[in-house]
Amino acid sequence: MSKTKQKHTEKQTHSFQTEVNQLLHLMVHSLYSNKEIFLRELISNGADACDKLRFKAISDDSLYAGDSELHIRISTDAEKGTLTISDNGIGMTEEEVIQNLGTIARSGTAEFLKQLSSDQKNASNLIGQFGVGFYSSFIVADDVTVDTLAAGSKDAVRWESKGDGNFTIEPIDKKDRGTTITLHLKEDAREFAEDYRIRSIINKYSDHISVPVEMIKPEAPKDADAKDDEKVEDKAPEWEVVNKVKALWTESKKDLTDEDYKEFYKHVSHDFQDPLVWAHNKVEGKLEYTSLLYIPAKAPFDLWNRERPQGLKLYVQRVFIMDDAEQFLPLYLRFVKGVLDSNDLPLNISREILQDNAITQSLRSAVTKRVLDTLSKLAKNDAEKYQLFWNEFGQVLKEGPAEDFANKDAIAKLLRFASTHNDSDIQNVSLEDYVSRMKKGQKDIYYITAESYVAAKNSPHLEIFKKKGIEVLLLTDRVDEWLVSHLTEFDGKKLLSVTRGELDLGELEDKKDKAKLDKENEKAKPFLEHVKTVLGESVADVRLTHRLTDTPACIVQGEGDLGPQMAQILKAAGQAVPESKPIFELNPENEVVKKLEKEQDDEAFSEWAHLLFEQAVLAERGQLDDPMTFTNRLNRMLLKLSK
Repeated sequence: MSKTKQKHTEKQTHSFQTEVNQLLHLMVHSLYSNKEIFLRELISNGADACDKLRFKAISDDSLYAGDSELHIRISTDAEKGTLTISDNGIGMTEEEVIQNLGTIARSGTAEFLKQLSSDQKNASNLIGQFGVGFYSSFIVADDVTVDTLAAGSKDAVRWESKGDGNFTIEPIDKKDRGTTITLHLKEDAREFAEDYRIRSIINKYSDHISVPVEMIKPEAPKDADAKDDEKVEDKAPEWEVVNKVKALWTESKKDLTDEDYKEFYKHVSHDFQDPLVWAHNKVEGKLEYTSLLYIPAKAPFDLWNRERPQGLKLYVQRVFIMDDAEQFLPLYLRFVKGVLDSNDLPLNISREILQDNAITQSLRSAVTKRVLDTLSKLAKNDAEKYQLFWNEFGQVLKEGPAEDFANKDAIAKLLRFASTHNDSDIQNVSLEDYVSRMKKGQKDIYYITAESYVAAKNSPHLEIFKKKGIEVLLLTDRVDEWLVSHLTEFDGKKLLSVTRGELDLGELEDKKDKAKLDKENEKAKPFLEHVKTVLGESVADVRLTHRLTDTPACIVQGEGDLGPQMAQILKAAGQAVPESKPIFELNPENEVVKKLEKEQDDEAFSEWAHLLFEQAVLAERGQLDDPMTFTNRLNRMLLKLSK
């Protein structure tokens, strides 16, 4: 939808953005077990509007226009079946109304709608994750009106929709700054026009909102002897605060319950599930700050979009500064939600200052360590819950060693992998677990990277390790090669790929076997040169190996070569990938290799050599650049063998 800055004097009708229209249809025609969530979303939006005004007024006090007591007011009318939520926050211009209420300006909208329509049972949870809480109004209302006046403006706007695909915009007279939302409730949602019901929802979900949430104070019972004119006298409504109006993070931990923390998390994150774990800390000394950090239970759908809004709610001396303050957490911790309140940053701080401020860097370091400590305690004290965390966010945490050198060791202890020890694709083996099981004389940590668990588990490179009972980590996530290129050692032990370079098992390798292999390579030099000549530019070298026990051949990467996963990552990023050729290794004990060595016919020798090489590539990478050539070659060899 195109934006407009032109001032209109008549009512206009607009169509919703296609994605909003789909969303409204799903909401209106679906059943939700937790309808009351709409109110928390609208209250949270009102609180955000008040916070934004408070921040802007730091540099322009005139925006208050003599009214600096910010609040949210809610009124009900059981007779008319309406619910009204009003705030005196920042308000919206006509352009902002169209942009904010007519579109969903978020990446991945199609994926969200797909999840919402396919999982209606958990739809209310999804609404929170995707930041479309305003539209949840249509769960309970068949007509929604929004009257708003932006701070510092004189042009008020009314937005109205029945959730039928269109909305109208018209100018109105509105004296007071802020936004008023009126819900005309559906027949089956009339409970939300009852005063007691709304109060219970506020106490349940929005008790710790730092803006007063007010409702009209119930009238006291009238005296039976009162005169008639006293009974009907019109009085201005008396508003009373329903919530605690105290920032939860400023309260003492001993005064808070788990339920307090869970509900506050849902407010700051717009998530409808309980958090997995949280950490609440007040620090005094060189730096003075309070942090309340949450680890969600579920990953958002756009977790892998590194450009998505992420970060903490930032307050300075309890004054709201900004949402999504990304400067205080590294990207690999982008799943963390919560609040940071500092006494050391200036109130008029800007994003540019935040990026370069030395205090910001100190706070970033402190908050990062706090998150890592929280995860470490969780892993130590509740392995089952930590596994839930890892299943959701493990791949993101694997970005850490490349991004955060200072905390590389702490991150390494939090990593989990599948391994040959468990015979399972579940990633639950820590590096500390691996080290504790290392065989006597083993100096290194061995791993293999592959496209899938099955490919890794069945790789011919593992044959010698299985024979000797040496555990190997099975790395199958796309990020794993990036990880091991930066995490090269742990606890003084090198991480070595079983598919890279010459195999050196150190003290675990029989010296007689190594000496025997050296002699065999020397003796087989003419044969190996012949194979290399036949394969030509396809290989960097050909040699015999003892890393195989059953398989005739395998390919090995050179020490400095990029792995296939890393090459794909670079290609996807549009970067040039240096050409590398594999080393072709042959098992001298295998009957097929022995037969190849004795083959006198040059054509047959070439066919067999290519066939073994292509089989090795297929086993290692799961695909061939030219599968048809391989198929034709295999068919020719089968025909010859059948004659």
